[in-house]
Amino acid sequence: MQFNCQGGQQGRQVQRHRLSSLSFSSGKFTLNFEDLLNGRSQCKRSLISLRKAKVVRAVAVPVAPSPADSVEYREQLRESYGFRQIGEPLPDNITLKDIIETLPKKVFEIDDVKAWKSVLISVTSYTLGLLMIAKAPWYLLPLAWAWTGTAVTGFFVIGHDCAHKSFSRNKLVEDIVGTLAFLPLIYPYEPWRFKHDRHHAKTNMLKEDTAWHPVWKEEFDSSPNFRKAIIFGYGPFRPWMSIAHWVNWHFDLKKFRPNEINRVKISLACVFAFMAIGWPLIIYKTGIMGWIKFWLMPWLGYHFWMSTFTMVHHTAPHIPFKYSDSWNAAQAQLNGTVHCDYPRWIEILCHHINVHIPHHISPRIPSYNLQEAHQSLQQNWGKYLNEATWNWRLMKTILTMCHVYSEERNYVAFDEIAPEDAQPITFLKRVMPDYA
Repeated sequence: MQFNCQGGQQGRQVQRHRLSSLSFSSGKFTLNFEDLLNGRSQCKRSLISLRKAKVVRAVAVPVAPSPADSVEYREQLRESYGFRQIGEPLPDNITLKDIIETLPKKVFEIDDVKAWKSVLISVTSYTLGLLMIAKAPWYLLPLAWAWTGTAVTGFFVIGHDCAHKSFSRNKLVEDIVGTLAFLPLIYPYEPWRFKHDRHHAKTNMLKEDTAWHPVWKEEFDSSPNFRKAIIFGYGPFRPWMSIAHWVNWHFDLKKFRPNEINRVKISLACVFAFMAIGWPLIIYKTGIMGWIKFWLMPWLGYHFWMSTFTMVHHTAPHIPFKYSDSWNAAQAQLNGTVHCDYPRWIEILCHHINVHIPHHISPRIPSYNLQEAHQSLQQNWGKYLNEATWNWRLMKTILTMCHVYSEERNYVAFDEIAPEDAQPITFLKRVMPDYA
């Protein structure tokens, strides 16, 4: 006889209301499921030496496999969350090196023609967007802003490749192109690069990852006014929360190491020079309304994509954030990153940055090789991948469920722990479409 005592974050994610009332006994053993899920059971303590094993077994009555590892359970999650596939848990003995070694060597190769072609696409599409804004009647301006904001997001992706040393073999060229590509976004290139490198090294690691994080319960309870701000920020305003991230992470010299400061100062000087020269020039030529039309609205469009892409890549109810002592690089990068297909025009203008799993397996893969790398991952590691096609249910899941950190459940929604303050979340649940 065997009894499954599922360890790890996936195991704790099982629907607890279905399990907490159950107990089993056989001879000397009486095991309570609630204790097992909270990591307090004698079973877990006595078998601590087997923590790295996927399944721990003790003598008891027969039971069915854990739903967290069953095809049926993952299918339920897939349908509920708006995913195309929810991957199986990656075994603990798989390393990031194992995965990288399965990728074709050619996906790491830099092609100067393809790199500069991406620059041409972004410059052309951005120029077209500005012409559309200049010529469009007022009722078509939102379409022009959407196009131009998406086009300028392509500049970010080019700078992103430069930061990862996957744009050119000449590192000086990469630094120059990266800095120039970020200027229309008033994004300081070097500060972003330093922080983004940490995101790749510590993806979905609690307190260490510099991208999206679950909200801490202590933070949520610290102040009534701050609580309301967090609810709006992680709810209806979340598609623009990268603006707060931009301000908080990239302009404070205290956040950087001494050996980084000089490069950070150069980037900040470039950004402030663009603001001091570019903004007055725009206003002089087109007026303050021209500055809003030609710069601010596309910039807000860029931040919509910056926020949306980032949260879709790494935020889902079934994807855990872990402390460093239980974090696994291969699981975080392969299992903890989401591939999402967007409409083709978005993929072209944004240089396929949403083919994001291979980018996290190795940031040295140029953006124009991400599709081929993803096909390789599908062939060799396909059953472990989280994949989606963008849809309203996916967004609704993130905006209304993925809020406060929980070790057992990964996330607890705001309206579950503070219903009296969570009207913005209940509003989203009521008005957002649920189409998958």
